[in-house]
Amino acid sequence: MKRSEINRIMSDADEFIRSFGFILPPFAYWTPDEMLARRADIDGILSARLGWDITDFGQGKYEAMGLFLFTVRNGSQQDLARGGGMCYAEKIMISKADQLSPMHRHIIKAEDIINRGGGTLVLELFNSKEDGSVDETTDVTVMTDGVARTQPAGAKLRLNPGESVTLMPGNWHSFWGEGADVLIGEVSTVNDDVTDNVFREPIGRFSTIDEDVEPLHLLVSDYDRVFV
Repeated sequence: MKRSEINRIMSDADEFIRSFGFILPPFAYWTPDEMLARRADIDGILSARLGWDITDFGQGKYEAMGLFLFTVRNGSQQDLARGGGMCYAEKIMISKADQLSPMHRHIIKAEDIINRGGGTLVLELFNSKEDGSVDETTDVTVMTDGVARTQPAGAKLRLNPGESVTLMPGNWHSFWGEGADVLIGEVSTVNDDVTDNVFREPIGRFSTIDEDVEPLHLLVSDYDRVFV
């Protein structure tokens, strides 16, 4: 992805998010230079990988396959391992109309995916086989706002604004917006986008960036490069 495209997506996403009354935290608006100047104070942001995350999954066609994410808060793997402390995470996301977030599952993370407003959020769901691969035969049961819902493998679950689904580790899922762009909330156990995403197809989690302009704000995928 071109950095200029990422900058535009950031500005458009901020406007879209604000239209639903959700405001990103102050650090979202720091420039790269401001982050560097605050380096001594932002270990909590860097270690938890809080912030902007825009991906085309390495496919170079963001409008067709991509996702906007902003990690608002994230606990630690150490707390999760010992079973106490900050064992949760929160993201705000945007799935554009007909923009696919491709089929994947998580090894550890359980997550509530919430339609916060806009169009209909559509999810395609499968169970996992014992070897972790997609099970295309067994019915899938998930909790939707506390109510169990069972549907055939690969059936489409549609969530209207205000509705949510709880996905457990091993629940294969892809999703996209239908009818209009969708603002999505995610509340989950500790998030690790480096090691806890398993994709059905051999694609990448993060984008390769063409630095055609200076960044408006840093992506979480920039942190390892910038803060060496």
